[in-house]
Formats: sequence, C-alpha cells, structure tokens
Amino acid sequence: MDDPLSLVQQPYPEARTVEDFHRNLAAIQTRIADACGRVGRDPAGVRLLPVSKTVDEARIRLAHAAGCRMLGENKVQEAQRKWETLADLPDLRWSVIGHLQTNKARRVACFASEFQALDSLRVAEALDRHLQAEGRSLDVFVQVNTSAEASKYGLHPDDVPAFLHALPAFSALRVRGLMTLAVLSGDAARVRECFIRLRTLRDRLRQDMPASVALGELSMGMSGDFEIAVEEGATVVRVGQAIFGARALPDSHYWLG
Repeated sequence: MDDPLSLVQQPYPEARTVEDFHRNLAAIQTRIADACGRVGRDPAGVRLLPVSKTVDEARIRLAHAAGCRMLGENKVQEAQRKWETLADLPDLRWSVIGHLQTNKARRVACFASEFQALDSLRVAEALDRHLQAEGRSLDVFVQVNTSAEASKYGLHPDDVPAFLHALPAFSALRVRGLMTLAVLSGDAARVRECFIRLRTLRDRLRQDMPASVALGELSMGMSGDFEIAVEEGATVVRVGQAIFGARALPDSHYWLG
C-alpha cells in the first residue's frame, strides 16, 4: 500500500452544537469505514474513543447528547473532576489514556472504566490494591514504545512478554490488549512502521499468554493518523481534535515527545 508523502494537519473547527458533534462523529466513522474497506476489515471491529482533554463540561454534555458514552482523558485530575461534575450522566464512562504515577492510582481506581497506559508493575500493584478495596475491576491496555523515542512512555517491545506474564497476579486488572503512540511525524511511512510493530508484537505473543491475558485489542491512532492505524489493525482509535476541535495547547502539554 502506497503512503502519501505526508500527513496533512487539519484545521479542526470547534464543535459547538449537538449537530456539530453528529457531523464530526459521522465523518470519522466514514473515514474508519473507508480505511477498513481498503484492507478488507469490518468497521464494526473498530471502536472510536473520543478524547475530551481540555474540553469543558458543557461541550461534553453536547457530545453525550450526540451519542458519546465513553471519553478518553490524559490527566487524572481533569478526568476525575469531569466524572464528578457529570455524575448526572450515569452512562458516561471514562478511559484514562495518559501516563499514571503510583500516587494517583487510587483516583483511577475510584472512577475509571479503562486504563490504556499500563507500563509499570508498581502501577499495576497500586491499581490492583485500590481496585480490590473499591470492589471494582478495570480494563487495561499495556503501553508499548514502538517509536524508540526516549521521551515517550511505554515498555520496550522486548520487555513486553515478561510484563504480560506477571499481570495475572493482579486479579482486578483485565488485560485487553496493547496501546502505542506513533512517532509524531509528517512521514506516513514512519508512522505506519509504529503500528505494524505493535500488531506484529501482538500476533507473536498472543499464542503464549496466560488464559487471563487477552490481547485482542490494539489501541493506536489519533486524529492525524487513525486511518493508517485502522489499515494496520487498530481496534481502538483515540480521536480528540477531529471531533471536538483544535486544542489551544500543543500536544507536548499532554504527551511527552
């Protein structure tokens, strides 16, 4: 499959009405379906996770009215504040997709339905302990550094097998798959390599995992590159700006690197 010469940054106008959200969500789903069509996949096998970081609660209510039922957040404090403020929307669930320090694991254990950035046994132990105390369980994705950038979080691919084999000790964690952030580059071929690397790793490991470790999910792809991710096997794409509109702060405020 030929890659374009570069990934084009979109203007991403701000969604201000329920109709805006309906239109943006439909456009993303169409692009997902088109990407699936290019490689013979069923679009039903790709979950769109809207990412609401920096989005205020009023606009989140509009997104909810447009059908969003799970939202991704990078920063734990921001996610918890929104969870508390929007408690009157009981069907709205939260996925924490950013790096987590052990001293904030208790917060995640209180409200999150999903955690997509697990890359430390210390964090796994802390999450498990607090989840047990809450009587809850949590879907988790193991984050893998596929770009080899020192500034990015995530396990080195060579360290993933042993890490996965250690996770059954934490019974409140339900391992669902792997997650990665591609290199931030206008070169689509370099971005694609990151997604191929994660899929290849998953395919190699999934036959030799404990029964409680599921590797069916691949979370990869964001607003600027999710179509490439879908072509390479993503089952979850994390899309923020293409749904909510451009953010005032740069990605470096949320993602190292």
